[in-house]
Amino acid sequence: MDRNDLELVLAIRDHGSLSAAALSLEMAPSAVTKRLAALEASLGQRLFQRTTRRVSPTAEGETMCDRAHALLQGFTALEAELQERKAEPTGLIRLVSTFGFGRLWLGPTLARFQERYPRIDIQLQLTEHLPDLALDGFDGAIWLWSVQGRQAAQWVSRRLAENQRVLVASPRYIQQHGAPVGLDELQQHACLLVRENGHAGGQRFDIWPLHKEGETTPSRVRVSGPLASNSGELVRDWCLDGRGIMLRSLWDIAPQLASGKLVRVLPAWSMPDADIHWLAPYRADAPRRIRLLIDFLLAEFAGKPWRPQTQKALKKALRTRPF
Repeated sequence: MDRNDLELVLAIRDHGSLSAAALSLEMAPSAVTKRLAALEASLGQRLFQRTTRRVSPTAEGETMCDRAHALLQGFTALEAELQERKAEPTGLIRLVSTFGFGRLWLGPTLARFQERYPRIDIQLQLTEHLPDLALDGFDGAIWLWSVQGRQAAQWVSRRLAENQRVLVASPRYIQQHGAPVGLDELQQHACLLVRENGHAGGQRFDIWPLHKEGETTPSRVRVSGPLASNSGELVRDWCLDGRGIMLRSLWDIAPQLASGKLVRVLPAWSMPDADIHWLAPYRADAPRRIRLLIDFLLAEFAGKPWRPQTQKALKKALRTRPF
């Protein structure tokens, strides 16, 4: 049995007669009759009941046709993939991401991807509110949390990289006010609050669910401070100016941590809820250019380039703290 046999049984079932099947396959009716008889003889099963008006599949024939359909789809997909591999990837990719991550990390990464595959065009839209990807024509989103609820069943979600929100302050703030040594001491400090209206789950901005390293159950701490904003960049500026303690994603403050302008406080505690995800409308066969992009992003973010390597600035600030 070969591919021609699979196409033959499907044509007979779909057209309901040997002559119509022969016409669709551009074969002589006698050739169709002989080929079907030879196939049934080799299988030892009667695949179709013949009458003067119609040819209909038997139970074995229905099973044969269902399997034939799946096998032929597999052949077609394999051929398309092999043909695609022969050619240089091309086409348009429309993406969406948040302003901060999109500008700081995703934008440069996409530029390197496009340099590697010059025939692929990329359009990146930055926004703070996740759109309906399929309705708005996006191929995917690089987002800071996974999708929950009804959309989770309609979209594909894949984690590209781990990320966490950490507590940071400037050396100036630590010198003037000290660093908290326990979680309960956060309530005694000025905490800088970000009112993120678009955050999933509707979490309160003044309650920080913090996880201790090695533990899974969070401790919910109510914090307060005289300064709050819906702009993460503005809150970061306040933190750099020594106005308080901030809870912020590592990717957002990596340059400041590396330079020592910001240092971590209570480094054993964090919010591990801000991983980087690929989100996309469900599709059975993603184009090669999309698969290449996902693999590229996984490789680029595998090392978590925003992860700080040292806390020397914090130790220095504590040594110079006035008592």
